Amino acid sequence: MAYLSTQPYKGTRDFFPADMRFREAMFGVMHRVVRSYGFDQIDAPLVEPVDLYLAKTSEEIVGQQIYSFKDRGDRLVAIRPEMTPTVARMVAGRFHETPKPIRWYSIPNVWRYEQPGKGRLREHWQLNCDIFGAASEKLADLEILNLSVDLLRGYGADSTHFKVYLSHREILNGVLGGELKLAPEKWPNIARIMDKRAKVKPEAYAEMLAAEGVTALQKAELDFFLIEKLDYLKKKYHLAGAAYVIEVMEELASLGLGDFIEYDPGVVRGFDYYTGLVFEVFDTHPENRRSLFGGGRYNNLVGAFGKDTLNAVGFGMGDVTLENFLRTHALLGDLPRNVDIYIALLDEKLGGHALQLAGSLRARGLSCEIALGAGKLGKQFQEAEKKQIPRVLILGENEAQSGIYAVKNLATGEQVNLTPDQIVK
Repeated sequence: MAYLSTQPYKGTRDFFPADMRFREAMFGVMHRVVRSYGFDQIDAPLVEPVDLYLAKTSEEIVGQQIYSFKDRGDRLVAIRPEMTPTVARMVAGRFHETPKPIRWYSIPNVWRYEQPGKGRLREHWQLNCDIFGAASEKLADLEILNLSVDLLRGYGADSTHFKVYLSHREILNGVLGGELKLAPEKWPNIARIMDKRAKVKPEAYAEMLAAEGVTALQKAELDFFLIEKLDYLKKKYHLAGAAYVIEVMEELASLGLGDFIEYDPGVVRGFDYYTGLVFEVFDTHPENRRSLFGGGRYNNLVGAFGKDTLNAVGFGMGDVTLENFLRTHALLGDLPRNVDIYIALLDEKLGGHALQLAGSLRARGLSCEIALGAGKLGKQFQEAEKKQIPRVLILGENEAQSGIYAVKNLATGEQVNLTPDQIVK
């Protein structure tokens, strides 16, 4: 007889109790920090029409990573690979009824068919934070950057643990088109090569640029742009976006975020997707040096659903990379179970009394777990200890009659006799 596998589908995870405690602790910080900025939580269907992603998702995701199928109505649908197109759809659908600016967040389950590896699975949860329709795009950009930093600080991280690198799409367009005089159709490929600059040998990088028709003189200008960073912008102040980035960096410094955020023109992200500021948050640990999450400004997305449009900025942070970050830096360890007391049962006939007692303690704010059957007291102590329950209440005939219960602290070994009121206190 062939047995079914106990392993989950490749690229997904089972969440056992300890895993769920960790996940809920992660999500708890997300909820607390994001709500402190005035964001409202939303959610949406797991399945959307494929057309939604064909219009406004990267070619790589749609062509290689999307889970799609035909439903029983012969409609081509997909399990969502990301949340942003859905959010834009929802904003467009309630465009006139919703007060602006819109601050929405969600923690959806998303799926992408890709090769699983460290920090990358086929299924994950992703915190999405978006601001639509801000009167000042600069203030919205500053807020989303501040929120990105505060989220990680909410877990106890500081500037030694992570760095935020920002750039601007208009600056990149101006350099590629205005300074290097490259044809627009070449920009996406060159941007992808730029993104690989730190990951490949200099010779390989030069060869990739040459294959796109970049001359030695153009490469020298591109290198100057990437290496000189803010100094380049100060010399090329005429570039669209240059003054903006310089002002943003000054504002960030005045907010006390100068140690967290740097300008790096090598940050590209989705070339056809973003329209202004873009950023990536990187883990600084040598064993986990990778991008944690990122985002930026995307002003053209809502307009795909009709004539109405809104400026927008946001980011998405996956739970897999975040968990690796938190564990690598020992910022959020394994969390104990949240059960206050275990009721040990000496006689099964006292089960009704145990249920009543537990109900009374729960009504007063304690969490209780009952032994679902009588047994040797020592074994029940062991069970409570394995379940990380700190106190055991012993329920026998004498305790049931007197209403006074022996309560043992498993950490200290101390045992005292208490009434229910005293147990709660």
